[in-house]
Amino acid sequence: MLSATGELPVTPPVPLEAPGPVLPADVPPPEVPATVLLRITIDRTGEVSQVEVRQSAGTAFDRAAMSAALRWRFQPARRGDEAIDVRVDVPVTFVPPVHGHHLETVAQGEPGHSHGGTAGAAGETNARAGQDPGDGRQEHRHGTASSSGGDLESEERPPVPGAARPVEGSLPSATGHAAAVGAPSPDSQEQVGEGTPPASDAPVAPQPPSFSTTVRGASHAPPPVAVGDFHIPVGQLADVPRRSASDLMLLAPGVMLANHGGEGHAESIYIRGFDAGEGKDVELRLNGVPLNEVSHSHGHGYADTYFIIPELVESLRVTEGPYDPSQGDFGVAGTVEYQLGLARRGLTASLSTGSFAARRLSLLWGPPESSESTFVGVLLRQGHGFGPNRAYSNATVMAQTELRVTDASRLRLFGTSYGSRFSSPGVVRETDVVDSRMPCAPDADSQFFCSYDPNQGGAGQRHILSAELQSRLKNGGRFVQQGYVVLRQTRIRDNFTGFLLDTPPDGERQRGDNTEGYYRGSTVGLRGRYTPGLTLLGQPQPLELGYVARYDDVRTRSRRLRARGGVPYATVYDNQVRTTNLGAYASMRVAPLSWLTLRGGVRLDTFLFGVDDHNRPAVDRDGPRLTDESVEAYGFFASPRASAEVRLTPRLTWLTSAGLGARSSDAAALSDAELAPYARVTSGETGLSWRLDGPLALEARGAFFATRVSQDFVFDETVGRNQPIGASQRLGAFVSARGTWAERLDIQGSLAWAHATLPTPGASAWKLWDGAVMPYIPQLLGRVDASLRGAATVVGQRLDWNVALGHSAIGPRPLPLDRYSAPIFLFDVGARARWKAVEVGLSVENLLDTRWRESEFNFVSNFRGPDAPPSLMATRHFTAGAPRTFMGTLTLHLDLLEDSP
Repeated sequence: MLSATGELPVTPPVPLEAPGPVLPADVPPPEVPATVLLRITIDRTGEVSQVEVRQSAGTAFDRAAMSAALRWRFQPARRGDEAIDVRVDVPVTFVPPVHGHHLETVAQGEPGHSHGGTAGAAGETNARAGQDPGDGRQEHRHGTASSSGGDLESEERPPVPGAARPVEGSLPSATGHAAAVGAPSPDSQEQVGEGTPPASDAPVAPQPPSFSTTVRGASHAPPPVAVGDFHIPVGQLADVPRRSASDLMLLAPGVMLANHGGEGHAESIYIRGFDAGEGKDVELRLNGVPLNEVSHSHGHGYADTYFIIPELVESLRVTEGPYDPSQGDFGVAGTVEYQLGLARRGLTASLSTGSFAARRLSLLWGPPESSESTFVGVLLRQGHGFGPNRAYSNATVMAQTELRVTDASRLRLFGTSYGSRFSSPGVVRETDVVDSRMPCAPDADSQFFCSYDPNQGGAGQRHILSAELQSRLKNGGRFVQQGYVVLRQTRIRDNFTGFLLDTPPDGERQRGDNTEGYYRGSTVGLRGRYTPGLTLLGQPQPLELGYVARYDDVRTRSRRLRARGGVPYATVYDNQVRTTNLGAYASMRVAPLSWLTLRGGVRLDTFLFGVDDHNRPAVDRDGPRLTDESVEAYGFFASPRASAEVRLTPRLTWLTSAGLGARSSDAAALSDAELAPYARVTSGETGLSWRLDGPLALEARGAFFATRVSQDFVFDETVGRNQPIGASQRLGAFVSARGTWAERLDIQGSLAWAHATLPTPGASAWKLWDGAVMPYIPQLLGRVDASLRGAATVVGQRLDWNVALGHSAIGPRPLPLDRYSAPIFLFDVGARARWKAVEVGLSVENLLDTRWRESEFNFVSNFRGPDAPPSLMATRHFTAGAPRTFMGTLTLHLDLLEDSP
């Protein structure tokens, strides 16, 4: 049922088990009532995942109250039929002994002793953008929980003072307050009230707190480790038109995506002033499973996210910079983790068709009786593309279920399979387009979207299985253990320079510069984290310990292909690579002062590399030899990280962070018995964060950062991938803001600036501004996403509608030889309407039909043929961006069709 404003009603959490606190035997009882104000997070399974002290009554009382709260269980809060995470403020009051009697309490069936009881408590529940169930980590749930006319209030009445109440073996009712768990002594008749004298002198079991809750809309995520640590619930911004789940990364400030390889090729990521390639400088994870591929033929760290079904992405965590001890290999510019979930229960089918024969079919199912962590999704895509040699087709299946193993443990099983085939237009010379020399019709549009080589493109497969066990320990601690298996295979063909490089034997015709990268591999891994049930300086669970164990066995190969037919004729390299990564980290959080929180930690990683090189020469200067050779190498690095958070006001926070990160070596470049080198990044950031909660929720952030990398990479057209160039440095800043209003309006905007340079040899490390500007990295990036939802009545029937806008602004990008690209301004719009079980939508990408260049380069090439004299002057090359594209969508909510006329 909807409220008068069209919003789903929110049901507050209801206590099921709430044992009272237990004071240690050596702690004297209070002489006057002592109240500890706790703020607890209740996750969507009804468990208390986090506790913090908002008002202290002394260390012993604080610890006793927090220890009890971590054992409470609830019926979860719900928005409509969907379970949500909430935050509740709960006062726990310790009262003096009554007539010298010590009151007994029982915690989860285990006897204990207490010098005081607990009085009734009134709390405030904030629907929040969530905690990861069972482990205290962010799972980025989004939404507001306000009801019509303002706040939804649900009063749970405390026990009547002085009245006797049966407690033996009882649990709280679904709509009442919590009763004490366990049995009192046979003569127990006394009820401890709120300051009211007892009816008799006989002791009874104390009552746990009862709850009065007020739901007030979306609340914030756990404190970030840096200003650039973003927990991004997708929420209503899923309405903005996007081609794939990769585009969701644009919700973080300072991110640009480019793709020169077609739909199915991994995106080139530009983030925080880094040209991160297809993943070499960004750690990417999906539900904790790493996606970066070691020693990939197309680039070390290659990570394709095109297989992720966008409708199943519940949230992202984007940590810009190496500031969290849990960040691992490739986390140089930062870490992006996708979290999956399906809020909408039932069966949904969606069919889309549009420009350039694009077709898209998705089927999503979320069993109504399960949480949003259980779902099945199928996605099929295909199309001709917006020009020659751009056809694509792919299919994805993703499934996940969450099972309750015990009352304190849950098992999450996840699997996905993906297959893709795509063609790639490659790059074109700007002079050939201007002079109409491309092999297409002579009009400007045909020349702009044309292509040289039809042999370019690729194919890929990926299969993932993951099992994650989350356990809540009796002492309030958390333990998470995950195991995963990844199988993948890719083949990518590129031609960046035409007929420039290949020099055949005498008498043979020049064959071309086509290259084929082939990669096949398997990964098995374990990861886990443990949060002991400790308390330090009033902070519960201040310590986290984690580990990773990953083994990769891959075959990586590069070959030259003939221009005609794509037949391979030469091997560039052919390696079998085995890599073992063992790592561990520890992080600590303390709050020595009420306005100051310190976080710090360190991560240790070791790498063992084994390489079988199958492409050694058959003869060297000492005579004939075998064409196989094996090398082994070992690497080790430590990465400390720290941050300091100063709460200037209840809404304004100043956060300063610093950390070291690293990128492992490409195994193909190692020597036998070598101490494997690695790229080291040093980064610092300081900035402010401000937020306002309520029906109108606002959050704004801004920061300055500086970064220095010991070994960076720049694109090299001769090999078609990024190659090392030495040290680099960056200065930058960003501002971002997001506002939501009552599940009607969601708008987010960001502006980022970054200046990336190669330091002058011999210059001071502090001169971060000096040096040659690094090519291809945009200095200014802006992004706006907005969605407006509403409802209208048409012929007496409710009609839901939505309009959405996405806008990207990309500043000039520096190119080699002191050239700059043109700025880019793109607008995407979408609209949809839903009546009962039927929904129709229309999206338009590149609304203004701008002729823009998705990737731009500056180098020497020869695409005029093997007999043409090549020009040795570098010139502009580019890959064309998509023109205006329409897509119409019909969606059926199949479980509701039987209710429709």
